[in-house]
Amino acid sequence: MHTVRRLVFYSWPLPYTLTGIAIGLLLCGRFRNVDGVIEIHGPVVANVLRRLYVPAMAMTLGHVVFGQSEEALELTREHERVHVRQYERWGLLFVPTYLSLSILLYLRGRDGYRENPFEVEAYAIDRTWQRR
Repeated sequence: MHTVRRLVFYSWPLPYTLTGIAIGLLLCGRFRNVDGVIEIHGPVVANVLRRLYVPAMAMTLGHVVFGQSEEALELTREHERVHVRQYERWGLLFVPTYLSLSILLYLRGRDGYRENPFEVEAYAIDRTWQRR
């Protein structure tokens, strides 16, 4: 049963995972597998993450986590693993739901990133950011 469950968890967000792998290849990222999650970092990846609308040390797409560096991936690992689990629960619905919630919050004059329920859940367990 465990194998079937893992298969479902990996297949439900698979289009995002494959997109993440393709982006990592295009950005000439360095890949490594950490506990079943592909982590990708490198200079071009770092540059892209810094230029996002909300600059990020790391970002998750399915079972792929992009980081500005190996250190950034280590620092944000707990937070990003929450997002991996969210992808496993929400599958293809994760990105449209996440973006819709952010837009709704921004339209109401609130912080579409920090107040997004997906981020609230991730920051709640993230001991690194709780210290700040």
